[in-house]
Formats: sequence, structure tokens, C-alpha cells
Amino acid sequence: MEIRRDIFQAIADPTRRAIIALIALQAMTPNALAEHFNTSRQAVSKHIKILTECELVKQEQQGREIYYSLQIQKMKEIDKWLDQFRRLWETQFNQLDKVLATLKKSKK
Repeated sequence: MEIRRDIFQAIADPTRRAIIALIALQAMTPNALAEHFNTSRQAVSKHIKILTECELVKQEQQGREIYYSLQIQKMKEIDKWLDQFRRLWETQFNQLDKVLATLKKSKK
């Protein structure tokens, strides 16, 4: 049975967000990733497993090493979800700007 992880639960963890930031720059092995954290390689591997299960990270075998890299398409899904709120905030900020401009004019 395949576990379907929630992307937002996965990115809620600061260590996993740091892993995403590192592999966004370049594909890395678990050992290379573990060097960036004050934790065991096993702990980092568990984080990688969660990121892989929700398809934010993909693995690729190169010789004897496994490299992990970011699945950009999944990050776009997160951005698309956030975009609906971004538009809402921008509308509210624009309305606030109009109110402030009106208040400034009425004070003069």
C-alpha cells in the first residue's frame, strides 16, 4: 500500500524546507545533505523519504550514488494554490491604498 503524503505537511517542517532549498540549487546525495544538518544521516533520510512520498523530491541513481533533486512541477502546484490568496491580498491592499489616499486628500 502506497502512502500518500500531504505536500503542506511535508513543507511544514523546517528541516524539510531546508532540504528543498539545498536541492533546488543542485542534486545531492543523502550524505551531502546530512553534512548541512546537526542530525544523523538516518534522520535526514527520513525527511527525504517524506519529501519523495509527496513527490516534491525525485531520486536518480548515478553509479553507486543516489542523488535527490527537486520536482519543480510539484512546487508549481504549491505556488498555484497560494496564488488564489495572493490575488485576494493584492485586491485588499489596493482597496486600502485607495482609502488611505482619500483620507490624505481629506486632511489637506
